[in-house]
Amino acid sequence: MRDAGARAGALRSPGPGAPGYIVSPMPDPTPPRYAPADLSHVRTRPLAGRKNLVTTRQFGRAVGSEAPARELIASLPDVLAAKALRALAGEIARSVRARRPVVAAFGGHVVKTGCGPLVVDLLQRGVLSAVAMNGGAAIHDAELALVGGTSEDVADGLVDGSFGTAEETGALFAEAAGRGAKGPGLGRALGEILLERRAPHAATSVLAAAARLRVPATVHVAPGADTVHIHPKADGAAIGAATFADFRLLVAVVSDLEGGVWLNLGSAVALPEVFLKALAAARNLGRRVEDFAAADLDMLRHYRPRVNVVERPPRRGWQITGPHEILLPLLRVAVLDTLGDGREAPRRKVRRGR
Repeated sequence: MRDAGARAGALRSPGPGAPGYIVSPMPDPTPPRYAPADLSHVRTRPLAGRKNLVTTRQFGRAVGSEAPARELIASLPDVLAAKALRALAGEIARSVRARRPVVAAFGGHVVKTGCGPLVVDLLQRGVLSAVAMNGGAAIHDAELALVGGTSEDVADGLVDGSFGTAEETGALFAEAAGRGAKGPGLGRALGEILLERRAPHAATSVLAAAARLRVPATVHVAPGADTVHIHPKADGAAIGAATFADFRLLVAVVSDLEGGVWLNLGSAVALPEVFLKALAAARNLGRRVEDFAAADLDMLRHYRPRVNVVERPPRRGWQITGPHEILLPLLRVAVLDTLGDGREAPRRKVRRGR
């Protein structure tokens, strides 16, 4: 067995083939043997003196099937998502009372899960002061207004190339892009056309409601990302000009967000990125947009909504995860309850669209 000096020399050896190179012995593969720890001397403390993160005061209550909305919201456990939902509802109510903006930005699944009428209701009550959506949400909203149905079978349509080729939808968006490129933007143009055509189901349409109420409604698209972009009448220049007009309008909306709330509802990429750029532009132009709240409500948690919407910009932020068709009805009821018996929100002066 080599002495300690020899072992030290092995560590200093320059490598195989060099003079004096020595191969170090392998470590002993036998695992160490442990004796069971003696726990008889562990120090304990009384349960009554410990700080508890959950107490019975936070528990939910079982209410009857005929309980009013206020009692239902009050019965939710005061922990985790339910606690965050109530806090967000309170923040929205405070902004409404202070006549500050509350903006909802949402993706297509919010519309496809039947929540469009809830957004319409909040617009009509004056709770929401502006809406923003991606191209998919606008397509679903418009199709539902036109024929009362949307969301085709993608896999089936890909077989023969018929996916995304609905004539009425593509023609509507081509006309709206042409009109919106001249000034009003894509969202306003879509809403106006739906109203002009007396779309049979316009009452369910967020775009139509925003146009009727003269509330900003912006649509943010990436050319080639939406089915309507393969329609024969699609004009890339018009699409780009119309959606860019909407971005400029959104910068104005975000510039006025101090004291308000930004809601990201079911958009994982597009709208969190658009919001971040609009906020940067607003601050670059000298607008103070610092003291506002933001929330992400989606069925899954994603990086961009968490970082771009909830963590980086606002003073207060929440990320509440769950299906749109459950979270949004609960949030609406909680907001109206906080405002007082579900009455119409106080009328406030909001920045109107062009």
